[in-house]
Amino acid sequence: MKSGSIVFATNGMPYIRRGAQKLPIDTPEKLRRLELDKGIAQFENEPVAEASITDLTESKVLFDFMTAVIPNVENELWIQKQKLCKGDLPTVAGVILFSEEPQITLPKRSAIKIFRYKTSGVADRDMLSEQPLSIEGCAYDQIYSAVRTTKGIIESMKRLGEGFESIQYPEETLHEIITNAVIHRDYSIATDIQIRIFDNRIEVESPGKLPGHVTVQNILNEQSARNPKIVRIINKFPNAPNKDVGEGLNTAFDAMTKLRLKVPEIIEQSNSVVVIIRHERLASPEEIVMEFMKSNSEINNSKGREITGIKSENTMKRVFWRLRDQNLLEPVPGKQGPAFAWKLKNR
Repeated sequence: MKSGSIVFATNGMPYIRRGAQKLPIDTPEKLRRLELDKGIAQFENEPVAEASITDLTESKVLFDFMTAVIPNVENELWIQKQKLCKGDLPTVAGVILFSEEPQITLPKRSAIKIFRYKTSGVADRDMLSEQPLSIEGCAYDQIYSAVRTTKGIIESMKRLGEGFESIQYPEETLHEIITNAVIHRDYSIATDIQIRIFDNRIEVESPGKLPGHVTVQNILNEQSARNPKIVRIINKFPNAPNKDVGEGLNTAFDAMTKLRLKVPEIIEQSNSVVVIIRHERLASPEEIVMEFMKSNSEINNSKGREITGIKSENTMKRVFWRLRDQNLLEPVPGKQGPAFAWKLKNR
């Protein structure tokens, strides 16, 4: 079970499990890495030595933010109050949020790279359709620019169907997953976020493991902010990219289900998290119901909506009626009203 804290053995040393091995955390560097991975230490609070507080206080990003949100407070005073600087040095969070070009003082850890591969297979340099695009600027601008750029590339793609059809992904899904990648990434790792666009999927890779007690299995129900200042303050921007209520991924998953597409797949790697958004249709509701009936004696409207992702009772009813008209299902005798259910047609 993944813990949000560090547990020390009786010898005073923590260990991490990797496969069947238990590896000792026996140096200060390894302990620091473990603290960052678990979200116990926040790299967003580190001062940026090559930056100056004037990079924030004199930036157009901060000017526009203060004008719209807190017009009667002096810029530097607000930066100090929000703990976005240490003395004359801005913190990582301050630079990411309010510097016009964070990439100058935080190179290789504050941009987004977008790759378009003309293949459904693995990423290969020979399959790149053009030079990778680099999305720079403050976190707020990066999110909207990356979503817009990714959407534009996708809309230019065609697939063979009835003639050539446009490929569609829900914009809500792209927005929420890219937002998560930016605000929850591990900024201590000198690697940019990567968005890889293939013929049949999109992969968004964000540096850093899942923080705290969050796992691939519980990520839709649990919260653990690696960068709480970035998450909190970017939510104050006009038209904030995040709602700061922990529902972003749920929105992304629901948007895919509404289009009858498979929900995103989340993979935690040794030093990053990859979200794969596949352009693969779900089985039809009728197919899902009939698969369910292979191992169940009956099904009601509530269960039908649960397994198909359909939200409307009436829409689910029409699925059952179509299966009835094909002589595949029939009502369960004696069950009326709320207890009404369907069973396989006796032949």
